[in-house]
Amino acid sequence: MPDSPHPTALITGRRAARCPFEPAAELTALREQPEWPVIPRHHPFFGQFDARAVARYDDVRAVFAHEHIGADMNADADAPRTLFNQPGFLLGYDGPGHLRLRRMLAGAFTVRRLQEMRPRIEKIVAEHLDAMQESGPVADLVQAYALPIPSLVICELLGVPYADRADFQHRSAVLLDATRTQQEQFANYAAMHAYMAELVARLRAEPGTGVLGEVIGKHGDEITDEELVGFGNLLLIAGHETTSTMIALGALALLQNPGQLAAVRDDEDVATSSIEELLRHLSPVTYLDRRATADVDVNGHRIATGEWLSLSVLAANHDPALVGGNAGLDVHRKPVPHLAFGFGAHQCLGQQLARIELKAALPALLRRFPELRLAVPSERIEFRTFSPIHGVTSLPVTW
Repeated sequence: MPDSPHPTALITGRRAARCPFEPAAELTALREQPEWPVIPRHHPFFGQFDARAVARYDDVRAVFAHEHIGADMNADADAPRTLFNQPGFLLGYDGPGHLRLRRMLAGAFTVRRLQEMRPRIEKIVAEHLDAMQESGPVADLVQAYALPIPSLVICELLGVPYADRADFQHRSAVLLDATRTQQEQFANYAAMHAYMAELVARLRAEPGTGVLGEVIGKHGDEITDEELVGFGNLLLIAGHETTSTMIALGALALLQNPGQLAAVRDDEDVATSSIEELLRHLSPVTYLDRRATADVDVNGHRIATGEWLSLSVLAANHDPALVGGNAGLDVHRKPVPHLAFGFGAHQCLGQQLARIELKAALPALLRRFPELRLAVPSERIEFRTFSPIHGVTSLPVTW
């Protein structure tokens, strides 16, 4: 069987057919090349362009950290509105503009505040386990567990009505589907923008206690409504997509490794440390784009101003330079400094929230259902291939 069943998928995100958690053979080979090869890159909003592929751990980390390589997609008032051309969308800012906006959100994501949320998160997890048990013994783990838990958490954190979750989940899925046409993406983002703009207008009148309301209360005179829309859409999408993906993928990876599943289920210390190993091994955010804002040298590679870079987080997290000769899943591995949350100025603001949710959701699932197993043959599980965020479309389980 060939390693990549989807040859048109971006090479920096290709996974092996024999194990959809590992890099494809051609991606591993690319990582070993001395130069960063130029690859064709199609972006749903920016169209077709060439990018340098960066896949070694040391190189990806260095690019993430470089002050003159950034997102460089700041809002352009004359261009069509998209998530990547939206004031307040943090991933499209660099330098002082990025620092100004990130500081406004930082207070909502302190370790202390997020730890205070732990009891509520554990209650949400228990409620969904109860519902699964009552309706079982078969369930789609994505729809019954992995998707609703982080969706409810981020709705409560932002002050977004949970009743709206189906709409924003659908819009998020379209946004992350690289097979959609540019016209579909523009229309989809227009709907996202309209929804969030209406919510921002309501919060301006009555801020409430959610993150957006707190930003309005503390920085209302410093931030525009359009920037609040960018904040809201970024947090709403990032706050549920990657964590829900990790819950489902983490469960699947452990179901395929019964001995490691038992260790996570039965040993509290392993359950805690395994979250970092699962994040590294699964690398849900498979690749990210960056662009040079000046002529720079990175680890001996000369990059010209304006050049695009496609960073393979997947290949970097499986690099022997990080994990030695065995990059396979090992929940007993001492945590390594993986790049699942990025690195540098744009490192994920909500990473501690994701860790708390994963630590609450995965061990509890395995303990509630010690006989948990797949309800279909593993080869029938469908993966989201044409997306920067790896995941499964559904995960039928039984117990």
